[in-house]
Amino acid sequence: MQSSLSLSFLISLVESEEFGPVFIREPDNVIFPLYSDEKKVVMHCEARGNPPPTYSWYINGTEVDAEADSRYSFIDGNVIITNASESSDFGKYQCKAENSFGTVLGREALLKFAYLGAFSGKIRGGVSVREGQGVVLMCTPPPHSPEIIYSWVFNEFPSFVAEDSRRFISQDTGNLYISKVQPSDVGSYICLVKNTVTNARVLSPPTPLTLKTDGVMGEYEPKIEVHFPTSVLAARGVTVRLECFALGNPVPTITWRKINGNIPKKARLRKSQAVLEIPNIQLEDSGTYECKAENPRGGTAFKGHLQVYTLPQWVRMINDTQMDSGEKLQWECKAMGRPRPTYHWLLNGLPLTSQGRVEIVNGELTIHRVQQADSGMYQCVAGNKYGAIYSNAELKILASAPVFVHNPVRVIATLGKDISLDCKPRASPKPRITWKRGDRRIQQSRRIMLLRNNTLRIVNSSRADEGNYVCRAENQLGSAEMTAVLWVKEAMRVELSPSRVEVTVGESVVLSCKAAHDTSLDVAFQWLFNQKLINFRQDGGHFEYIQTQSSTVDLMIRSILLKHAGKYGCRAQTSADTVFAEAELLVRGPPGPPGVVIVEEITDTTATLSWTRGLDNHSPISTYNLQARSPFSLGWQTVKTDPEPVTGDMESAMAVELNPWVEYEFRVVASNAIGTGDPSAPSRGVRTKEAVPSVAPSNVSGGNGRRHELVISWEPVSEEFQNGEGFGYIVAFRANGTRGWKEKMVTSADSTTYKYRDETFPPLTPFEVKVGVYNNKGDGPFSKVVIIHSAEGEPREAPSDVKAYSISSSEIRVTWTPPNPGPGRPRGYEVSYWKDMEQEESKQRTVKNETSMVLTGLEGNSLYLITVKGFNSIGQGPATAAVTANTRKARDWLKLCLKGNNVSLNWDPVLLKQEGRGHNQVTRTINPSTLLSVPEGGTYIIEVRALSEGGEGAVSSQVRLVTSSGVRAKSNQRSVHCTPQGLTWTAMLLVLLVP
Repeated sequence: MQSSLSLSFLISLVESEEFGPVFIREPDNVIFPLYSDEKKVVMHCEARGNPPPTYSWYINGTEVDAEADSRYSFIDGNVIITNASESSDFGKYQCKAENSFGTVLGREALLKFAYLGAFSGKIRGGVSVREGQGVVLMCTPPPHSPEIIYSWVFNEFPSFVAEDSRRFISQDTGNLYISKVQPSDVGSYICLVKNTVTNARVLSPPTPLTLKTDGVMGEYEPKIEVHFPTSVLAARGVTVRLECFALGNPVPTITWRKINGNIPKKARLRKSQAVLEIPNIQLEDSGTYECKAENPRGGTAFKGHLQVYTLPQWVRMINDTQMDSGEKLQWECKAMGRPRPTYHWLLNGLPLTSQGRVEIVNGELTIHRVQQADSGMYQCVAGNKYGAIYSNAELKILASAPVFVHNPVRVIATLGKDISLDCKPRASPKPRITWKRGDRRIQQSRRIMLLRNNTLRIVNSSRADEGNYVCRAENQLGSAEMTAVLWVKEAMRVELSPSRVEVTVGESVVLSCKAAHDTSLDVAFQWLFNQKLINFRQDGGHFEYIQTQSSTVDLMIRSILLKHAGKYGCRAQTSADTVFAEAELLVRGPPGPPGVVIVEEITDTTATLSWTRGLDNHSPISTYNLQARSPFSLGWQTVKTDPEPVTGDMESAMAVELNPWVEYEFRVVASNAIGTGDPSAPSRGVRTKEAVPSVAPSNVSGGNGRRHELVISWEPVSEEFQNGEGFGYIVAFRANGTRGWKEKMVTSADSTTYKYRDETFPPLTPFEVKVGVYNNKGDGPFSKVVIIHSAEGEPREAPSDVKAYSISSSEIRVTWTPPNPGPGRPRGYEVSYWKDMEQEESKQRTVKNETSMVLTGLEGNSLYLITVKGFNSIGQGPATAAVTANTRKARDWLKLCLKGNNVSLNWDPVLLKQEGRGHNQVTRTINPSTLLSVPEGGTYIIEVRALSEGGEGAVSSQVRLVTSSGVRAKSNQRSVHCTPQGLTWTAMLLVLLVP
């Protein structure tokens, strides 16, 4: 209940505080579409103040009278203009807010109107030029506001003129410039303009462009037809576009430069370099810019100066001030801008000038001996020709009798300490202060002093100083007294134990804090770590606050980490004094990371490293471990060192047995009795020096290849072991039983094979082979000698005794005898076949070394030519002479008739034999027809195959037969269906399938 009352009291104090107007919202510049469906313009203004402010508006310095002109109305601080027009309402608007404490003027806002008129309907005359001549087509835009965007239509909408190095549309003039007219330019041109605010568009009357017939224009030097002004003013932060385009034949090229400087890097060239665009322009972008137009006939240039201006911006502003009457007011406001701003001052909306007690020097205002009449709203206005800014402040001149907010005041001090009793009443003008104890005025001494700020100071206090002290404040408006009640107590003592303790990472410890104090006072404790309060909620996993007695608290630190080492403080506080005690916690743990690792010296296989010691974390460092990383290692690897081991008192060692010509990074890890610490940061990457290769290629093998070839292969040596630049292989070989080695250089480090060809050695000649390595430093070792045979070559002889005979209308069996054994043995055979009188050849290969093959999918009653050749991994051997074979004759038709439960089939004579197989019914016959009995109510599939001494022929197309049930009960007669089948069937074996 008490806290809610206090809050309500504070709110009421804030609400009851009275002050002058302060703007919350000021009007912004407005561009209003003149022909908008929304007929109202709203200019916003809002201010806070107590009492609430009232508002008035000014247009171009004249106050708006809403009663005299019904088009104007006010809602709160806003002004609303109905049926706004450019002639009556264009201009600068300013809002004024005032209450009983003063008046302020808002910043000026500009109201403009957006519109786009229509082009004149007058027919435009045509333009006629020679081919090669330059031309300018005038747009002559209609009245408009604000800016418009220009484009040109060629012949008919929406065919727009595309800008390039020859054609340019100026967004300044709106004209279309063609530097060199071509026959393709002949046509009708229409200027299209678009309002950037309303998006309205209008089209000009067409301008015809024709070519004269009296010849072609010769070459001429450039003439700059459109360019930026000689002086360009731009506000800082905007995007600046500088245009430059020239007529000429040939078409001129445009280049840009900045005189006495460089074109800003942020600048961009647009429209085939006809436009230099500088975004977010700054003061340093000011300067003289030049565009130059050149062609083979000459050149011309134009220069113009770009000047960047800035609106005023505040550097120092004035603030609300309260003063006693008779004091001196000094205010300074300061702004920056280009041009440099000038200043003037307003008091309650009216100009303030230097006179009497008031002095104004630029942005400095001084008022001597301020009076109640000087109260009010002050404004410092800083402006240049591009705009003005306002800084507002309220000056209050105080006048009140002394008042003490807190009275009486109770002060509790400790023996022997200095005591300060403040006396700070609210009063204006400043009151005269006196102190007394009891009924006697206090006399100053060495131990009791009255300071300049009216504070009573008692040095080395004792119990005799206890009592009531009265401060009296008095001015011409009244007086008041404040009583300070002083008690002097025994000083508190605090003991924190243990004061120093050492623990190991992971252990726990308890610190105990005990306070001895005056029992009439309550004591509160706080725990600190390295001068910062411990957050027990956030760090509860490690810290716990334990209250053991009213005057004793403990700090439990669990699962200690290295980061918990430091100073722990206990702060005990009573209303009389505060005492602080501190203890040190040392944490033993693994060492910290060593300092920067430096590579002092590098050889082909060693690196001398040095480092600085890291923290030992209260346990001496016993050893260092050196680690290295290269592009070929899986992360960091421990390296051998000299000396071995590297003891904890060392700060330098040598990494040994490194690989030459490999880039390494190094780091150092320290260990002590507690464990191994974090590694140091990696050293910079260094490369060991080059050396002769020391690793020979592995898995040397070979074989295969073409006739008279010796193929040698190996696994390449990893880049890690190439030991230097210029790495390659030395391939050495000799025929078995010979003495001298032939050596061949293979310069590619990635090579894996070498082929040697010599037509003098026979197939499968055994060779002794070894492969060595070399680099720019010299030759390295060879691999072990292995035996590799030269290639046996492709088969030399064709198979013999080739026979072929038909086994059906679609199959021929081919047999042959292998060639004599010897080099070039076949690993399989390829059979080629084709129809007589045809060139298209088909091929089939055996899976292994079979000596027969059945050719399938052949056409019936056809003569085939057949050859056979052997092949192996090297290639193919010669083919045999062609042999011939005729496939058997195929039959072409079958007739099917359904009569009752019987199916009658007719075909050419074949052998008939019947056998049952599951649900299938098989019938053999030599007749051209047969009768099948089929049950009622089912679907059946009929196939026919030919059968001869060669076996079964190809299957016919399937015939689907559907019988219906219940017909017999109705009639003993069944309909007869005879269907001639114009399908290619050969009768042999009839199979009835039940689906």
